[in-house]
Amino acid sequence: MKHTSFSDQVDLATAVTMPRLATAHLAALGLDLVDATTGTTTEYLLSPGKRRAFFMNAHCCNIRRRNAEYKRAVAAADVLLPDGIGIELAARMTGQKLTENLNGTDFVPALLKRAAQMGKSVYLFGGRPGTADAAASQLIHTIPGLRIAGTRDGFAGAADPEAVIADINESGADIVLVALGVPMQEIWLHRHAHRLNASLTLAVGALFDFLAGTVVRAPKPVRRAKMEWVWRLAQEPRRLANRYLAGNFAFLAHAARTVVVPAPAADMRRRLLDITLSASALLVLSPVLFLTAIAIKLDSRGPVLFRQTRVGQDGKDFTIFKFRSMTTDAETRRDELLASSDRKGVCFKSRNDPRVTRIGRFIRRYSIDELPQILNVLRGDMAIVGPRPALPSEVAAYPKRAIGRLAIKPGITGVWQVSGRANIGFDQMVEMDISYAVSRTLLVDLVLILRTFGAVASGRGAY
Repeated sequence: MKHTSFSDQVDLATAVTMPRLATAHLAALGLDLVDATTGTTTEYLLSPGKRRAFFMNAHCCNIRRRNAEYKRAVAAADVLLPDGIGIELAARMTGQKLTENLNGTDFVPALLKRAAQMGKSVYLFGGRPGTADAAASQLIHTIPGLRIAGTRDGFAGAADPEAVIADINESGADIVLVALGVPMQEIWLHRHAHRLNASLTLAVGALFDFLAGTVVRAPKPVRRAKMEWVWRLAQEPRRLANRYLAGNFAFLAHAARTVVVPAPAADMRRRLLDITLSASALLVLSPVLFLTAIAIKLDSRGPVLFRQTRVGQDGKDFTIFKFRSMTTDAETRRDELLASSDRKGVCFKSRNDPRVTRIGRFIRRYSIDELPQILNVLRGDMAIVGPRPALPSEVAAYPKRAIGRLAIKPGITGVWQVSGRANIGFDQMVEMDISYAVSRTLLVDLVLILRTFGAVASGRGAY
């Protein structure tokens, strides 16, 4: 029988009692990111032990690919927190869904609120002269009992690392927030965090500016629609255009190349085309997405996005995203309106559907309501070109031949969509989709994509 020493028993007990934090490996990024709620992550970071935490967004990932020292700093961090819509989209490319977006502007105040309850203190290092002081004042005002151990600016105050380290250690801070900008803040911590007595160090980017009020955050509806980056771009277009437009496109394109799996050459090219076009569309159309979200919110009560179960390739269900164009009780009223359908066959469509809102009629007329399906394409549920995604109730009523529509991924556009949409009967739509499924090529897809612009402009069959 094997005996364990006292030290082994202590190590085992420590391993059992130490909290664990769930992470997810994102193949598209080559990173292990936290996959947990704010509450769980906060408790872990504030538990006994010494930890260094960085936030990872699309901009950080771009810098990581070209800055070797920053890459080493990221690799040495104890915790990497997912931040922003770019990370979420990269996860969805491989069918993953992270528990929560832990962006620093929301996460750090929640962390500090819990830290105040535990009697811990925080030191703010970084920002322009006066910004850290203003941020500290705001934190004291909004978080009762929070102890500020000290502040130091990121300009003259950061010139001498030895003085910074001495000042932080003399303050007795339990938590140190470093706001020197990416990648300087992470590299600074990688070089010096081991000499700090604080148990938790975080690189927090522009957090001090948000807290101090020098940079205004997007309204909550914009944040909920995950379009805060558009708001920031509108605030500082000259400074942030390269980061958010060219940078986001480069990030998504790189992630897409990483996750393409072995498949027949035509399928690989089609998937790469889908990802490239949808990522580009997401960036180019971001102002339209933003304005549409605001218009929907102002026009009627209810969420901006409409989620619904649809049937995808090989009969697999998925959740489709659209801009909400109907009243919130639309689903419950559907059965009572079936008799008023203008379309023969399985699929319901009514030109004078009373459930459609004022803004809904406009965005349907120009197919703007379909734009959030770009997210479905990035996730792999849909393609740019393919059959119209069907409802489960419609598929249940399909005649045998119509099942052939499910042999390929549904699409945002396709033969039916550019040929008249709701003006096309169900049986004719089935024949169009089956013909496309057995004879599709990249050239056909490109022709259909180009024809889509004319179909959208004409609005034929769109209601």
